[in-house]
Order: sequence, then C-alpha cells, then structure tokens
Amino acid sequence: MTVVPRVVLSAPSSGHGTGALALGLLAALADRGLDVAGAKIGPDQVDAAYLGLAGGRPGRNLDPRLVGPERVAPLFAHGAAGADFALVQGTMGLYDSVAGRPETESTAAVATTLRSPVVLVVDVAAMGQSVAALVHGFRAYDEQLWLGGVILNRVASPRHEAMLREALDDVGVPVYGALRRHELPPVLPARRLGMVPVVQRDGEALRGVRRLGEAVAATVDLDRLLGLARSAPELTVEPWSPAPAGAPPTGERPVVALAGGPGGSYSHPEVEELLRAAGAEVVIVDPLRDEALPAGTRALVVGGGFPETYGDRLSANRRLCIAVAELARTGRPVIAEGAGLLWLARELDGLPMCGVLDAIGASRDGLVIGYREATAASDSVVAPAGATMIGHKQHAAVLTPRAGERAAWNWPGGTPEGFVWRGVHASQLVPHWAAYPEIAARLVAAAGARAEAPA
Repeated sequence: MTVVPRVVLSAPSSGHGTGALALGLLAALADRGLDVAGAKIGPDQVDAAYLGLAGGRPGRNLDPRLVGPERVAPLFAHGAAGADFALVQGTMGLYDSVAGRPETESTAAVATTLRSPVVLVVDVAAMGQSVAALVHGFRAYDEQLWLGGVILNRVASPRHEAMLREALDDVGVPVYGALRRHELPPVLPARRLGMVPVVQRDGEALRGVRRLGEAVAATVDLDRLLGLARSAPELTVEPWSPAPAGAPPTGERPVVALAGGPGGSYSHPEVEELLRAAGAEVVIVDPLRDEALPAGTRALVVGGGFPETYGDRLSANRRLCIAVAELARTGRPVIAEGAGLLWLARELDGLPMCGVLDAIGASRDGLVIGYREATAASDSVVAPAGATMIGHKQHAAVLTPRAGERAAWNWPGGTPEGFVWRGVHASQLVPHWAAYPEIAARLVAAAGARAEAPA
C-alpha cells in the first residue's frame, strides 16, 4: 500500500500553461516546508528535470509507452515515496495520445491508473461562460475520471474572474486559483538548452522556478488543493524497485561514469539507481567541464537527456574527448543515447568530436520525433541480437552513415540505425531502463570483466 497525497495537472490541450503552473505549485509547496515530488507523463526529460529542480527530488517520466502501463503506478510510488504531496504533469490534452492509444497512454488513463484527482488548467483569455461547458464536457467524457477542479489562467480582470467562477459554480466545479495575464512569465532558460540549466544548477533556472512559485503562492488556494490531494485513496501497488532478483551483487564495484553535473545526470534517474543496485560505483562526469574521466572508470553512460546544442563546448574539451576515445578503444563498455551518439562521432557540424565512430554529424532544420519498437541488430552491452525494446527519438542532427558495419537497431519501415563497435553501443533511440533493468546488469557485468586492448 502506498499513501501519497497527489494530483494530476492537465489541460484541454497544449499551451494552457500547465508546465509553468506545475513548477510553481511544487516550488510554492516546497517553500512551505513540504516534501514534494514531481513526475511528467510522456518522454519529455526536460520537463521532468525541471519538476525535479522545483521539488528537490528527482523528477520522473511516467510514460506508458516506454515503461508499459503496468509499471506506471509502481514507478510513481517509488519516486513519490514519503512525499507530503506529489504532482504529475500531463502531456498534450487530457484525453490525447500521440500513438492513438488514449485508453492506456493519455493523461486521463494515467490519472485513472494512479487513482488521482485531476486539476484542469484552462487558458480563459478568450473565454467567458463557455468555460463551464468546456469543463463539464471534459468531466462527463469519461465516467472513470475524477475531475477535482480547475485553475484559471490568463484571466483578464476581477470582473472576468467573477463571471468565470459563477459559471463553474453552476456546474459544481471548484476553482482552486485564477492567474492574471502575464502572472506566469516566460522566466526559464531557453528550451533549446535542454536539461543543462537544471543539471548545472544554473542561476537563471533557479530564479525562474522561484518566481513561478511566488506567482502561484499568491494566486492559488494551496490549502484547498492540498485537501484535494489528500483525498486520493491508497495505491494498492508495490513500489518499483531497482534491486535485482536474487542475492545482491558482491565483490568489486566497478566505476561507471554517468554523464551529468552537480544537479544530476542526463539519464532517467532510474538508470543510476539500477546501476548501483547491479553493483556499480556510479560517479558523475561532466562532458562540458571535466577534462578527465573519474579515476578507475570501467564504463561510461551518456544519457538521452543531453541536448544537441553544445557541440562547440564538447569539441573544445579535447582532453575528455581523448579519454573517452581511449576508453572505447580498449573495449570498455560505452552506452551513448540520443545526442551522446553525436559526441562519439568523428565530427559534428565541422567540429571535431571524440572520433570513436567513423561517422559525421550535421544539424538540420526540423525534428525527428516519435516512438520506435526496435529489434537489436547485433549483440551488444545493451541487448542480445533479436531482443526488442521500445524507445523514443527526438533529434535534429543526423549522422552519415546512419549505422555502422554492426548496427544497433532495426525497426519496421526504417533502415538500420546506430553503432555497435567493441564495447560501444551508440544510438539516437532512448529506451527507459526501468522497463529493461537487464541493461544495467549487462553493463555492470561487462565493466567488471577484464578488458583487453586490441592488437
């Protein structure tokens, strides 16, 4: 049994201000001295990272497609264990699903799985009494959904607010707060910077979260919202655990370097937990600042949350590039996800990189984005050939060639992708390791084995 006061924050569609409100709520409640936890529905590691910054504990991704619907509640229970309040930020509109599977992958489906009340954020800048029809429709669409109330965003005036509150009172929907236009200003670092401001504990990111907390504290009835969260029933699931089945690992703990910074890593937080549980000593290495790998490094993991916009700084850090290349040359395991693949290439946009892979990266306009059900094309530290995994891709830069002599993945309708070379597995596909804990076990086993330099 897991007892965690909780709400799911959603909206009729994207663009209603859910992200800023989620951060503001966590920051405001943390400022009251509460232990708060945040999670993001879907694959967006940047949103999850900022939720972690606001809440003071790692933000989690609850993605039914990546981890399987059956793991969503256990992962939530694990990440929110002991919290006084947990907030789950939705994705897109309440009933939307990118893959057309709203019954299992929408925000509404996750809220039902978590037995959580939903608070709907509504941008009312161009809306009057029709807000009641809109909210009533969302409440009535799914009888299993628990719509606990709304927060109004971009209210024009006190008169406008009174009109909206009266209309919603007529349909019996509580209003937990009303924010005027510009009360949720764009105060966070540019989105293109990805997780870096969070991982580096950037002053602009910290100040932005604090300002959002102050705005929410002044406009939202936090006590009533806490009352709603505390009315959520017990979750009858066992929390997810990174611990492997059977006896815990013994003996030497190989050092695994995990790309990150003082505020955490560029991987899902479960990656570090799984590696430690599998017997590794995990040490953070900062690709932007550190000039050497941690002492005794036997393996390296570059998570999929690292953005593509730092090619110049990666290239300038020649000492670390040389150290990474040497680690790979000696056969040590290296897993590079997402933009980590670009770091291992020969060059990116004309700038020299680590040179581990005989490939050239180039940035392009537009994004390649979406889920892939992939089959391992080669035996590697990640998976044996023929194993299947679901991952997510989101990138603008591409590599030429797209795959090495030994590709990492195949999937229907696509050409082979990624590189397997000696102990290296590099791909722009990002799986969620909580669904595949065997990745950590294989990596730690490979790290603990004696590696021999090639002749």
